Amino acid sequence: MSHDPGERLPGVIELRPATPGDVSALMELWEVAAENDARPADSAAKIETLIARDPEACTVAVTAEGRVVGSLISGWDGWRAHLYRLAVHPDVRRQGLARRLLTHAEARLVALGASRIDAMVLEGNDLGQSLWKDSGYEPQEDWRRWIRPVGTA
Repeated sequence: MSHDPGERLPGVIELRPATPGDVSALMELWEVAAENDARPADSAAKIETLIARDPEACTVAVTAEGRVVGSLISGWDGWRAHLYRLAVHPDVRRQGLARRLLTHAEARLVALGASRIDAMVLEGNDLGQSLWKDSGYEPQEDWRRWIRPVGTA
């Protein structure tokens, strides 16, 4: 009897909100597992600010041993819903964890009132592109993201 890859994880990896105690582990995870091109440098202070502002926004996936192996930020500003920093440690990829994180975040955002969710994914992130496409997301070709760095890191 074959198992769906996503079925292997529920008893092994817990999804929960990030806490201030997870900040250094998140930074380490993002260093090895996330797309880090074309983005400002991460800082512990910024992650702590996010957790303090919206304690449910950053979901972490944690093994029974306490190791943070996945993350997804689901931002809600009362108007728009955004997904950031979907990351799964290479050691636990291909087991359905990214999809579990995404399903969890989507449920949170819909419960808050979201009617549309967007995700920022780098063009060259083929692994990420395939997850978003397989999950029903489509690129929005008629929009361009405009950025302007401000302040200091």
